[in-house]
Amino acid sequence: MPITPDLIARTGLRLLNDVGLDGLTMRLLAKELDVQAPTLYWHVKNKHELLDLMAGLIVAEAADGIEGPSRNETWQQWIAGLAHRMRDAMLRYRDGARITAGSYSTGPSIGRMLELVLRTLTDAGFSAAEAARAFPAVLHYVVGFTIEQQARTGENYEGPNPYAQKMTIDATRYPLTASVTKELYALDSDDNFEYGLHIVLAGMEAVRQKVSG
Repeated sequence: MPITPDLIARTGLRLLNDVGLDGLTMRLLAKELDVQAPTLYWHVKNKHELLDLMAGLIVAEAADGIEGPSRNETWQQWIAGLAHRMRDAMLRYRDGARITAGSYSTGPSIGRMLELVLRTLTDAGFSAAEAARAFPAVLHYVVGFTIEQQARTGENYEGPNPYAQKMTIDATRYPLTASVTKELYALDSDDNFEYGLHIVLAGMEAVRQKVSG
């Protein structure tokens, strides 16, 4: 099989669950592909370019097969569905959110997804400029939340997972904190994700109404 940037990136994603982002090296990739490390540099200039390609594949998975809102679907429901797609795609890979954060992703499926996002929001009453500013707020929330969620798996700790240990809070000094430790340090983050996403979408609608009013 010929060595291509796409093959290198897909191999990197496949290795992630075993070694994580910190353990992924060009030397390891070369060994997995049964080539010498310098061969890879003919196709990707450095690890940062590799991560961009890997992030592009993750985002493309999220965008695969996406269509515009159905007749009875609100823009909030559609954007929430896309947010879930993005989170699910990142969660398929160890450190998937860390790879996606700050990476430069391009490709036809990504361009189509962005066009659908802007069309959905402008149809809902946002200007194109407002939509272009608002959607990154959703994207950054999803990526940031998922980075924290994946950190709480403890896979990147050499010892025991500190998040899995019972959190002890002095209820006398910090009664409010002690009363919500389950919410603050939850390993199962689905409910917290939904709540935060609701806040972001409600904020977008509040700003839209203020501007249009």
